Amino acid sequence: MDTAHLRRIILASTSPRRRELIASLAIPFEVVPSHTDESYEETLSPEQIVMELAARKADAVYHGLDPAADRNAVIVGSDTIVVRDGDVLGKPRDVQEAADMLRSLQGREHAVYTGVACVDALTGTRQVDCRATTVTMKALTEAQIQAYARSGEGLDKAGAYAIQGLGATIVTGIEGCYFNVVGLPLSLLVDMLKEFDIQVL
Repeated sequence: MDTAHLRRIILASTSPRRRELIASLAIPFEVVPSHTDESYEETLSPEQIVMELAARKADAVYHGLDPAADRNAVIVGSDTIVVRDGDVLGKPRDVQEAADMLRSLQGREHAVYTGVACVDALTGTRQVDCRATTVTMKALTEAQIQAYARSGEGLDKAGAYAIQGLGATIVTGIEGCYFNVVGLPLSLLVDMLKEFDIQVL
């Protein structure tokens, strides 16, 4: 029996953006929230942070699966952070913090890191990797910063902006994978899935 066509993905995330990206691969999938602690040691590098959190999310779902359930699946966990001058910017707590983040990013470059973890629900075997993309945000007036922060679009996004939404109007360029900035580097994910007998192309 060819299991490649029967295997499915379990997305360990409630992010609508990641859900849309997974759906674009035309592979059967389901969403199972991870509900994990997203704290981390401040001594970790950006790569280590996103890889640890992505793995933590996937592992949490793996350990919570019903032992009697169909486990012919690969659990995918992912985490994204924005890094400016070595400082990690997560999701803003409120509009004011969102404006502060945007103020610090405008007119310059920053890096976006996304970690991806794949765990075989049958065996527990896992792979973890990450990608980085450089993003340039255009210079903004204080009025523009306040208007975008008040839009609320960036309140649940690392760095307080969404490149796939209204935030596209404040980004002047990217170097690297666009989908990495959205929250899930599809090229990397597809390569990782091959190791679990899931072939997209």
